[in-house]
Amino acid sequence: MSKTEKKIMQLFHTACGDYHLLEDGDRVLVALSGGKDSLQLVRLLGRQQKIYKPRIEVEAVHVVMDNIPYASDHGYLTDFCSECGVELHVVHTEFEERAGETKPKCFLCSWHRRKAIFTFATEHGFNKVALGHHQDDVLVTLLMNMFYQGSIQTMPPLLKMRHYPLSVIRPMCLVPERMVSEVAEAEGFRKQLKMCPYEEVTQRKEIETLFHGMEQRNPEVRHSLWGSMKNIYPEMLP
Repeated sequence: MSKTEKKIMQLFHTACGDYHLLEDGDRVLVALSGGKDSLQLVRLLGRQQKIYKPRIEVEAVHVVMDNIPYASDHGYLTDFCSECGVELHVVHTEFEERAGETKPKCFLCSWHRRKAIFTFATEHGFNKVALGHHQDDVLVTLLMNMFYQGSIQTMPPLLKMRHYPLSVIRPMCLVPERMVSEVAEAEGFRKQLKMCPYEEVTQRKEIETLFHGMEQRNPEVRHSLWGSMKNIYPEMLP
């Protein structure tokens, strides 16, 4: 195991401990998109389920959006999960754009994908859904909400759903994206066969560019932003 992956493991365990993300008896469903982040999360949780405490069960689900032209190698995803001791399920869904719809395709696709994941988890007895958001995702979401919504909030490490008997967990919330990218390249993670044609034109991409520019000027900016959230956002406190 490389030095970087050991650091990721350390940050994973810190997040799980500080935010109480895993408990004995949890049945955890990993939302596996096929990107590097969710692949890394499968590896982390696959290793975790081999540990005696806490005793957890881990499976994964990959959602195919039939009316959006992107694609992943399902055989590769299945083999990858199998090597991690994780069973993979593939489910299909789609959405219709109604006349006069103002919400972007990215929002509609994401909403229906999440609905499919939560429905599958509920119907198959999982109590937690694990998402592969890393620290950059959390901080970029904070900036997006500040710039475009006028609110100071982001994706919490642990979120109890209101309409489903589930909790959403983000065990990689303390892991910088650059670490995941380094491990993905070293381990030869395969990219999706066909990337989503809409992902390059989102506000998120603009804010990601802004965030990385800020970090080049001040390498401590991510720690400052995280610290500011802990001051005003109770869910970010250990």
